[in-house]
Amino acid sequence: MQRISVQQRRSQLARRQRLVGLPPGDVGALTRDLVCLHATDPATVYLSARARIPGFVITDLDRALYQERSLIKQLAMRRTLFVIDSDQLCDVQPAAGERVAGSESRKMIKLIEESGVASDGARWLRRARAAVLDALADGREATSTELRDELPILQRTVRSGSGKWSAEQPIAPRILTILSAEGRVVRATNRGAWYTSRPRWTTMESWLGAGWEPTEAAVAHRRMVRRWLSAFGPGTAQDIRWWLGSTVAAVKRSLAELDLVEVDLDGVTGYLLGDDLDEVLEDHPVEPWIALLPALDPTPMGWTDRSWYLGDHKKLVYDSNGNAGPTIWCEGRIVGGWWQEPDGVVVVHHLEDIGRGAEAMVNAEAERLTAWLDGKIVMPRFPSPLARAVAG
Repeated sequence: MQRISVQQRRSQLARRQRLVGLPPGDVGALTRDLVCLHATDPATVYLSARARIPGFVITDLDRALYQERSLIKQLAMRRTLFVIDSDQLCDVQPAAGERVAGSESRKMIKLIEESGVASDGARWLRRARAAVLDALADGREATSTELRDELPILQRTVRSGSGKWSAEQPIAPRILTILSAEGRVVRATNRGAWYTSRPRWTTMESWLGAGWEPTEAAVAHRRMVRRWLSAFGPGTAQDIRWWLGSTVAAVKRSLAELDLVEVDLDGVTGYLLGDDLDEVLEDHPVEPWIALLPALDPTPMGWTDRSWYLGDHKKLVYDSNGNAGPTIWCEGRIVGGWWQEPDGVVVVHHLEDIGRGAEAMVNAEAERLTAWLDGKIVMPRFPSPLARAVAG
């Protein structure tokens, strides 16, 4: 079995994550190259693109999302919101979104019955889904609040959590979550600024201008595994299972159906697309590079085994749920984090010595990012321990 060194993995990360070399032509190409862009924090998508595309401006992504609609926001892997290529919805939804929709539906049925909203939660859920789709059937856009005010079935609440965490929660957002994971509705235009999330909702069919057909589930899953390997490989079956929010059995089936090579990743079996092996082994040195990546950027969130690029910094860089904060990268590894002062200035904190030359590159990039943000504060809603420490 061919061994792939940590340094070879870091060089491949730099190339395939579009952090060195020829930059993507536009945000659509970047999205396809990375499979998808994390969108839980609305600013992350813009900052991820800005870190990789020279001259990127806010309107580049807005145009793709809201005018061309070549990109859409879709709830998918691990119940996470992503920006994906619209043409890949047919694979993303059956490979990942359908699993989320099923899980959320079961939770909702249980909450409806336990909260006394209806004795038959499944029947109630069918009625609620139909009511929302009927309300949006003419192609209109509406906020969650507008739908709640209009539809009596959405005006109840359910009690979620237990003990001191128990609370009444509105029903409308949960129904929209299910319909979004099913690919029936989509976040359309945003009523807020680019760094806020205040979406209007509409049907997927009206937003894209045509209906769409999901790929057969096993085929869609295989395609998604291949895309992950192209962007993030080499990696382990566990990396793929975690990222896709899938099962061990489904990942094994997909791997068996692809043209792959097994490789040794420091004693653990990893997988690489057959066409990529020579590129990894040739290991052409990449130029010295640094990057300031936002919280939940695709790169720090690409693998569940992060030891080969993270070292001993896990408890500082990721929160208790495994969410990455804003990170500083130097030649394939995380070396620190960044934050913003109240006046918008980007400040950096190094976790290890990277040398004067690299530090100068980091400081220069922090100045450029400060200028690009132009006073806007775009810090994550779930900051890492390091981010909190940098913020003081």
